Amino acid sequence: MTETATSHPPQPRPTDSLQERPPRPANSGSRRTHIRVAVTATLLAALTATVIDTLHAGDSLSNPRRLLAGYAVTWTLFAAAAWTVRKVSARAATGLVLAGSAAIALAALATPPHTSNDMFRYAWDGRVQAAGISPYADPPAAPELAHLRDDWLFPTEGACEDWGVTRTDSGLCVRINRPTVPTIYPPVAEGWFFAVHTVSPPDSRHKPLQVGGAVLAFGTTVALLVVLRRRGDPRRAPARAALWAWCPAVAFEAVNNAHIDTLGVLLTVLALGTATAGARRGALLGAAVAVKLLPVLVLPGALSGQHSPKRITRLLAAVVAAVALAYLPYVAASGAGVLGYLPGYLQEEGYQPGHVRRFALLRSLLPDAAAGVAALVLLALAALYVWLRGDPARPWRGALLLTGTTLLLVSPSYPWYSLLVVALVALDGRWEWLTVTLAGTVLYLAGRLLPGVPLQTWAYGAAALTVLLGACLRSGRTRRMMRSRRGRLPVAV
Repeated sequence: MTETATSHPPQPRPTDSLQERPPRPANSGSRRTHIRVAVTATLLAALTATVIDTLHAGDSLSNPRRLLAGYAVTWTLFAAAAWTVRKVSARAATGLVLAGSAAIALAALATPPHTSNDMFRYAWDGRVQAAGISPYADPPAAPELAHLRDDWLFPTEGACEDWGVTRTDSGLCVRINRPTVPTIYPPVAEGWFFAVHTVSPPDSRHKPLQVGGAVLAFGTTVALLVVLRRRGDPRRAPARAALWAWCPAVAFEAVNNAHIDTLGVLLTVLALGTATAGARRGALLGAAVAVKLLPVLVLPGALSGQHSPKRITRLLAAVVAAVALAYLPYVAASGAGVLGYLPGYLQEEGYQPGHVRRFALLRSLLPDAAAGVAALVLLALAALYVWLRGDPARPWRGALLLTGTTLLLVSPSYPWYSLLVVALVALDGRWEWLTVTLAGTVLYLAGRLLPGVPLQTWAYGAAALTVLLGACLRSGRTRRMMRSRRGRLPVAV
């Protein structure tokens, strides 16, 4: 009997299946990179256009709803662009960060300021100093300074009702806020106002200060890129720098409103990122404190992990020396008057006992009289923790914790106070702290729209919850990474 053989298809060898797969296009990775770059660039173009459109929408008194909507769109586009740039190569991302920073800063020059009139005091202080007079000597409304007035800062035509214009008790129309009190700004800030006035063409009005703000904002972007490449992760440096470079708060507050805080931010970034704990870091931080007092909160972070009395003394002595040297020429001209309006400002802003308008989160749990004391105790404990347990290789981490916590507890209604937080977020990568800036922005623009609503508590409460959630998620991720690393270690037999 003939045996019939059953035919079976030949079994492929292990390598056959690999050979049968279509070859992967050599340019597929390049195509994906181009797509990511194109998407990020498109988002940046939309963000730039929205900044211009929002600035043309009106001022904070006549059209707060439209401004608030524009701010919401800019923050959404910023978040999307900051997310997509994470997948772009470091070289392409660096170009996007620099180009986006420049484009957004230029967009913020589109109009005069419409949400803050602090810039007008800057211009006046620069003019007064150019005339050889101390800005701490007399208020803008003083008759002794009448010869320095012009129709821009002291309009004489039309009704005294334009945005940013106030009328004094004597009937003087003035664009400067608090025209009957001396200036509040420290001496390095006053030096900046004088320098900008000196290089400005006649009758250039607000534009030189805005251009100066743009230069400072872009300079901070460059400083962040340099610091993050040298002392952080070079691959992630551009994505982190973008958190400052493209942040809407930088466009609106640092450039359009030209807030002097930006100079203090740049000096702080240079202090933490380019100097070790010593005299040079102390001198830079002292200069930052002499711009705006808020950078004093960075000191515990700058001393993170430092227990040598010699190093601590050297840094603190340099801070004090820098502040003293900056004040010296103004003290010679004005004496104790260099404090300016600072005591009155603290009372006006609601920090004094019996009339507390700050510490919203604490006041929801404690009596008003105890809120301020509780805030001081909590901040002292946070500063001690940052100093003793902070990472000396990343001093900005402790600085962010203390500065962000301070703003959460104090709950100011001015978003430009948190420009320092934005830069520290860029250094450290903890994006959740940006919600502190959002809280101040919402409170500043929407406060008049929702009378009777505890917006201060809600806004900063939401920011505090976001920060806590981010800390929990990061803690869990860190534990998983540590367990994964331990699992890959060789086991000794």
